[in-house]
Amino acid sequence: MTAGWLVIAVGLVRAYLAKGSYHSLYYSIEKPLKFFQTGALLEILHCAIGIVPSSVVLTSFQVMSRVFLIWAVTHSVKEVQSEDSVLLFVIAWTITEIIRYSFYTFSLLNHLPYLIKWARYTLFIVLYPMGVSGELLTIYAALPFVRQAGLYSISLPNKYNFSFDYHAFLILIMISYIPKKMLYSSLNPRLNSDRVGLLFIPRHHQNESS
Repeated sequence: MTAGWLVIAVGLVRAYLAKGSYHSLYYSIEKPLKFFQTGALLEILHCAIGIVPSSVVLTSFQVMSRVFLIWAVTHSVKEVQSEDSVLLFVIAWTITEIIRYSFYTFSLLNHLPYLIKWARYTLFIVLYPMGVSGELLTIYAALPFVRQAGLYSISLPNKYNFSFDYHAFLILIMISYIPKKMLYSSLNPRLNSDRVGLLFIPRHHQNESS
């Protein structure tokens, strides 16, 4: 998966150099992004059987929310694909995943470089709110188009006597980001403590304690 996200990163850089602009870079990496992010559904299984030392609940929330955003919002509402907010979460995801998978790979090899460890627990402070902001702004940008087209909505009357308002559902998804952030923090006490340690403990002290 590290190689997959590196492909996305290289695609972004090449498209930027070719166009000379960061606008609409999503189209240059749309296919690999869909492929590798959807493939991340396997991570839930990996967590469940212990291959990856992460919470099954937390991983499920993160992976499913990303897959939903990619397919049910960005793919389905073409008008938002050129929004800068899409590039915002794509960049945040890409950097996060390259660091995270590199961290896992080097950890399995029992040779974890300090720079990777530092990036894993420190850049999170910037990348997490950056990704969340991009996700929320993208969903917000999709709302008027969803309402106008009645996308994925079911109105009454119908033979099943059932209605569904996808526009309202997306608003609920946006509101759900508040408890999701609280859940993320509560399920990551080790991440929080390690991050603080890496920010404020000099490297030579960390080496002595390890």
